[in-house]
Amino acid sequence: MTAASTARAPVEVRSTGFGPTSFDLAGENARPPALGPDSAFDVCHVGVVLRALLFVLGVMAIGMVFPASSFAFWLALTTAASSVAVPGVLAWLLALCALKRPLAGASLPLQWIAVVGGGVASAAAASQLVAALLPDASAAGLGALVGPGPALAGGAMAATIFQWLRLRAQARLPAETTARLAELQSRIRPHFLFNTLNTALTLVRLDPPRAEGVLEDLAELFRVAISESAESVSLAEEVELAQRYLDIEQIRFGERLHVSWELQPEAGTARVPPLLLQPLVENAVRHGVEPSPTGGVIRIRTKVKLGRAVLSIANSVPKEPSRPGSGMALKNVRERLRLMHDVAAQFETRLDADVFRVQIVVPL
Repeated sequence: MTAASTARAPVEVRSTGFGPTSFDLAGENARPPALGPDSAFDVCHVGVVLRALLFVLGVMAIGMVFPASSFAFWLALTTAASSVAVPGVLAWLLALCALKRPLAGASLPLQWIAVVGGGVASAAAASQLVAALLPDASAAGLGALVGPGPALAGGAMAATIFQWLRLRAQARLPAETTARLAELQSRIRPHFLFNTLNTALTLVRLDPPRAEGVLEDLAELFRVAISESAESVSLAEEVELAQRYLDIEQIRFGERLHVSWELQPEAGTARVPPLLLQPLVENAVRHGVEPSPTGGVIRIRTKVKLGRAVLSIANSVPKEPSRPGSGMALKNVRERLRLMHDVAAQFETRLDADVFRVQIVVPL
């Protein structure tokens, strides 16, 4: 684990008349990660697996009400049916996850045939497994679990889940298109560019190497901002981009801005939506440092815990709080994490006394 703290003398910068510095790379209108044409087959998420299992088990439990003559018999039927349903659903989802790329390129009729056929085959295989383990299933009143019924039910449930996945993917497209247009319009706010260039111009005569560093940081920020967003980036890349942003802000605030980094290299391999960290550190500067005459402290930490990467951004809260924001940046980050990792990601914000903290947990 490495730790670093920075605090430099401020440089007097000529005003541009654009108000407080604000740099909105991902900003409040960033689009979610690209879904691609295979989004209907994007079943490799814990959330999709859990929802599919709950749906199938719920249908099975309701269906077992009709042949059951008592609650005890219903419970026995439901438990036995689950022994067919659970392995069948998992096998079907695993096949879709492994074949999502070729299936996405197939025609819609072929997709339906593959999906429904896979559901029939998975349920039939699970039923045969139960028949092998329970040769006397028919005598025990469980004959419905070893006949053609499970295969037909598997095909029907596969069709229902696939239609839900298709509707889910289609519902996300309009929001993505709108967010993309908004992002292109407000990805970079002009006054950040002008203020940073004025800072560099001031430093050219006073400290040329430092001016060069500012322009290099600015160039890298703009390279990422105007390039086509990837579906995901590593957490280490996000940290490097945030470091460049804070290096520029450090020149503006000088000793008023204290930044502490505690980074565990292993956590840097986690995949996150692009331009995720920068708006969070920008919020920390705008609401934790800028309003305070004495400045403030920002702490960024990454670590690995229980096989997951944990990112924490904490900033001091001044006695005189800044003007409340809309909270759109935080909502945007939360939504983009949900779209990428579903329930496997966690996003929490809390105010502890005079410290505001954001914590993100993503799978490695």
